Amino acid sequence: MRALSIGATGMEAQQLNVEVIANNIANLSTTGFKRSRTEFQDLLYQNMRSVGSASSDTGTILPSGLQVGLGVRPAATYRINSQGNLTVTSNPLDLAVNGLGFFQVQLPDGTTAYTRAGSLQLNATGQIVNADGYTILPSITVPSTATSLSVNASGQVTATIAGQTAQQTLGQLQLANFVNPAGLDAIGNNLLKETQASGTPTTGNPQSSSFGAIVQGSLETSNVDVVSEVTNLISAQRAYEMNSKVIKTADEMLNAANQTKG
Repeated sequence: MRALSIGATGMEAQQLNVEVIANNIANLSTTGFKRSRTEFQDLLYQNMRSVGSASSDTGTILPSGLQVGLGVRPAATYRINSQGNLTVTSNPLDLAVNGLGFFQVQLPDGTTAYTRAGSLQLNATGQIVNADGYTILPSITVPSTATSLSVNASGQVTATIAGQTAQQTLGQLQLANFVNPAGLDAIGNNLLKETQASGTPTTGNPQSSSFGAIVQGSLETSNVDVVSEVTNLISAQRAYEMNSKVIKTADEMLNAANQTKG
């Protein structure tokens, strides 16, 4: 009975759906996190009577066929890159991107990763780094004699140096953007990597064309909506239970058929 395997594919699909929803909810407080949704596809069909085939010798054709689907499979987990809310922290090294663009992070192997998490810090030499100590690109070093740090909406970093009246320009932050940001590969630690699906990055100054503005003293929160995720979780649970019911019903029908043969 095909219903047994069809119901099993439905249960497996909803199990993965719940796992994606669980990951969204778990990252509710993760800075710059972007929620994902699961997309499904129906499986191959068995054609018992092909639609459009001849139904008689006089040339009449079947207006509809007889097809039985074989179930469902997960096709993709799509990352939704909508803007998260901005939370004021008043920390001068907390930076949020209001609009399009990613901060660029240099990994230990020399490659570049991308992130929306702007909770930055200074390392022992004064370089601006992320929470894991990876350098933010372009590299900017803050002198130990700096008494205050300022980052404007265009990403220009300036500091007040002890004993000096005028502010000193330290560098210029740049953002990266992609044709298909959903195609970036999530590697954990709030980092994403370029893939063939994402396309090559375009870099530029914040607040310029196709790039958002930098907001100093703020962080972008996760774009997870708790109400939507709980609603999706309940729907996935109900779908899982219904597929389980299909398997139970098919099993009872098989038992009835076996008893009849006996």
